[in-house]
Amino acid sequence: MTARFTQTCHVLAVPDVEASARHYIEALGFDPLDIPAPGWRFVQRGPVRFDLGECIDATPARELGDHSWVARIFVEGIDAYHDEIAPRGAQITSRPTTKPWGLREMGVTTLDGHRLVFCEIVQR
Repeated sequence: MTARFTQTCHVLAVPDVEASARHYIEALGFDPLDIPAPGWRFVQRGPVRFDLGECIDATPARELGDHSWVARIFVEGIDAYHDEIAPRGAQITSRPTTKPWGLREMGVTTLDGHRLVFCEIVQR
């Protein structure tokens, strides 16, 4: 039997776990997961999951520079996703743009300064 990958999960340190979870749900369209764990909130959309852990004393992601990139998330329908989250207050840093490496990419910064790239394959 060969291993088959089924999901991706990104564990992020955030200063205010309630505010961060609300941002993923309200601005980015993720669903909350009901997992009781003090200091943690969990959100998911399809196979993409974020585990948000409250770390009040951690260096803020905004201060990490290039090290605040945490995920490249592949989406079918990147333009539709842009149109969904733009009016919800998502912090879009770059609109969907076709890149020479065969991806259509959109940059988003979370409430905490973590940087995400949503992309769609446009050619192989």
